Amino acid sequence: MWLTGNSPSMARTDQELGADMLLIVTISPDSDPAALDHILELRQDQDTLFVLPKWQTLPMEEHEGWNMKFGRLPDSVVNQWLGRIADAKIGVGQSTVQQLDVEGRLVAAPGELQWVADEHPIIAAGNNKAVLTKLDDKPFYILTDPDLINNAALGDSDKAAAALDLIALLQPEKGPVMFDLTLHGAGRKYDLAKLLVEPPFLALTLTILAAAALAFLHGLGRFGPPRAEFRAIAFGKRALVDATAMLLQRAGRLEQLGGRYAALMRVRAGTLLGAPQGLQGEALDHWLDSRDKDEVDGFTARAQAVGEAKNPTQMHEAAERLHDWTARRLGERR
Repeated sequence: MWLTGNSPSMARTDQELGADMLLIVTISPDSDPAALDHILELRQDQDTLFVLPKWQTLPMEEHEGWNMKFGRLPDSVVNQWLGRIADAKIGVGQSTVQQLDVEGRLVAAPGELQWVADEHPIIAAGNNKAVLTKLDDKPFYILTDPDLINNAALGDSDKAAAALDLIALLQPEKGPVMFDLTLHGAGRKYDLAKLLVEPPFLALTLTILAAAALAFLHGLGRFGPPRAEFRAIAFGKRALVDATAMLLQRAGRLEQLGGRYAALMRVRAGTLLGAPQGLQGEALDHWLDSRDKDEVDGFTARAQAVGEAKNPTQMHEAAERLHDWTARRLGERR
């Protein structure tokens, strides 16, 4: 690893994934689920550390390739990835521990610590709570909180040393370590001809062929003057919003939008209203709530209502109320 002066090994192919060394797999919300399933199949008998996602991020305009976090991922999203690896779910409730013991080295516990229930944790976050755990039937390890080994942690000397201790703890006979890149698209090969006859593009191919056949039959003869055709997709912002909403509904993603919309509105409201730089999470909520003078139903309550909405109607009403709050406060500021 770079911290030790050695160049890390990177896995980009199936052959490299099958190498007999500890493989570290970092999962992001945008990772390919099929690629993760492929890794699980290839590495059934080999030591593998899976690092779960935790934060929602946005690209930083001033630093290309950098991301900034703006809120926790919903537990349901993290549990979708965790469920592919083990029969477990992220623990409910905050851990009260202030420090974690990593091979005898005490380091400060990350904020909003993410853990799973485990009676025999490798790294504990309290009684029957694990930050690092191992599956019973496979040599698979799960690090529930990425803040122990991510870039922010490596910027602190104590946490960087603890990250090295954590990885050394899992290395079979102190052997080499390799990082997976296939989960993020490296080494993926695309064959256009093959893609056209496989789902999900098979439906598009059949549709084009059917349309071509109908066009050919239509061109053989025509009765009467041609009819004016209306646009399949109307112009305007409203038409774009309606089409996007229909796609999200068909994909079954509407229930996940509430929390994300509230998180984005929190960041936007803080920016528009001039919140102190670096203010995040509950501190930003308290600051936004302080903008309300006599109103009981403030920003936090409205944002929570958006995240708890159970259907499109409730979500629309709650989102409107949250938008109205921001617009009214911005008008007062001007």
